[in-house]
Amino acid sequence: MSEVKISAEPRTEFGKGGARRTRRAGKVPAVLYGHGEKPKHIALPSREFAAAIRKGGANQLFAIDITDGTQVLALPKAIQRDPIKDTFEHVDLLLVRRGEKVTVEVPVQLTGEAARDTLIVHDHDTLSVTADATKVPDHLEASIEGLEAGSQVTAGDVQLPAGVELVGDSELMVASVTAAPTAEQLEATLPEVEAATEEAEAEVGEGTEDSEGADTAEGDEARTEA
Repeated sequence: MSEVKISAEPRTEFGKGGARRTRRAGKVPAVLYGHGEKPKHIALPSREFAAAIRKGGANQLFAIDITDGTQVLALPKAIQRDPIKDTFEHVDLLLVRRGEKVTVEVPVQLTGEAARDTLIVHDHDTLSVTADATKVPDHLEASIEGLEAGSQVTAGDVQLPAGVELVGDSELMVASVTAAPTAEQLEATLPEVEAATEEAEAEVGEGTEDSEGADTAEGDEARTEA
């Protein structure tokens, strides 16, 4: 993965108020740490950072040029997003050096098509690997081409690029193939689903009636005491 050059400036305001003002200024609050150095608080341009993450993923390598003259390489270690606005709230960045090995979580993409009348369960969509900090893959691939029901894909089956090593159990389940339910099986379960739905709706209705009754009783009691 190629590095993305990005500018940054030191942050002098901290806490929630300072972070809000940084975001209102179109920047993302961030912290640089690692290699035994004191954490450094910086602000990154929101648009440039977002564009880089969209293109390169969460393991995008950044060449950061700070206005105080500091130049560093860093990988995102933790990214906080606003789930409603879909904006970046805060970023932790890990300092790295060229040739240094790092451990990261890399997304796993399933390729190919399994046999007909099967369903795919993607049990783990990321794997922990070690790689050169400047050569972290943006994704890994696992083939499910032609797999029949009952087949499994483990971490050990995932193709790793040269220089990338798996961390953890090679037997970790990445994906499994199961038989798709038949039309008869779906029809057989339909009455059970409908019954469960009706029961749930009835319980909700009873709860509403009990609540209204309690409100009425409380109101009558209040008027009596008055």
